[in-house]
Amino acid sequence: MKNHLLTLTAAAMIFSAGCQSKSQTSTNDNQDSTAVEAIAEESPAKAVDVAKIKVADAKTILARKQVPILCYHQIRDWRPKDSKGAKDYIVPVEVFKAQIKMLADSGYHTILPDQLYDYLNNGTELPSKPIMLTYDDTDLDQYTVAEPTMKKYGFKGVFFVMTVSIGRPNYMNKAQIKELSDKGHDIESHTWDHHNVKKYQGKDWETQIEKPTKTLQEITGKNIHHFAYPFGLWNPEAIPELKKRGFKSAFILSTKRDENDPLFTIRRIIASGYWTPKTLSNSIKNSF
Repeated sequence: MKNHLLTLTAAAMIFSAGCQSKSQTSTNDNQDSTAVEAIAEESPAKAVDVAKIKVADAKTILARKQVPILCYHQIRDWRPKDSKGAKDYIVPVEVFKAQIKMLADSGYHTILPDQLYDYLNNGTELPSKPIMLTYDDTDLDQYTVAEPTMKKYGFKGVFFVMTVSIGRPNYMNKAQIKELSDKGHDIESHTWDHHNVKKYQGKDWETQIEKPTKTLQEITGKNIHHFAYPFGLWNPEAIPELKKRGFKSAFILSTKRDENDPLFTIRRIIASGYWTPKTLSNSIKNSF
C-alpha cells in the first residue's frame, strides 16, 4: 500500500513552525461563558472503565479496511514569513473550502470516533465512503472557517483540543468549544501543552492527560474517550497509560500502526496547504 509519509523529524519540525504562526483574527477569545462553566460543573462526565469493554483481537482490527482520516491545523492564508515546511500545516481558506467541496462532491460521508471504534472493534457498518475530518490544537479558524464550511455540506468534525491554549488570542474559548460539541462535533483530547508523549514520566500523565480530560468533560458535559498524540509521536508505554485513563482509541499520523494495539495507533494524514482537491483525492486513495 502506497503511503504519503512525513518523517517523524520533519513532522515535528513542520508542526513547530505551524504552531508559531497563528491566525491574527481579532475575537473575544478570553470572554468565556460563565453559564457554560456553571452547567458543566453541575453535570461532569464520568470516566468509563475501558477494561470492561470487550476488544477485538488485533488481527481482526488490522484486517478491516482503513477509513481515510484527514488532519488539519491552521486554516488561514499564507503570510510572507511562513516557511515552506509550515505551509504543509497551514491551509489557505479557499484551498480548504475547495478540499471540503471535493469531498462532498465525491460522495464522502463524515464519521466520528465512536463510529470508527465500533467499526474497527465490532465490524459495525459505516456510511458509504466514510471519512473523518480532524482538527488539532484549538486554533480559532477551526471555529470561524472550518465549522461553517463543514456545515454547508452536512459534515461533522473532530476537534482535538490542547487545553493550555483555551481562551488565548487566536484560539477557541470555552463557549466556542461547547458550541461545537452541542452542534454534534466531537471534542477530544490533545494534551495540555502539546508535550511529546514519548517523554512523559511521573506527574506528566496527570498534567498532560488527566487534568485536560477533566477540563474538556466539564466544558462539554460529555465523556472524552479518544486522543491524538502530539506530533503523531507515540510509544508502547503510553498505550496502557491511556487505557487506564478511560481512552478507547488514539490517533497517530501516517506512520505504521502497532501490530498489538491498532486501536491506539489509528492513522491520519496531514491535509497539506499545497494540495489541490485532485491531489487530496489521490492522496486519500493512495494512503488508505
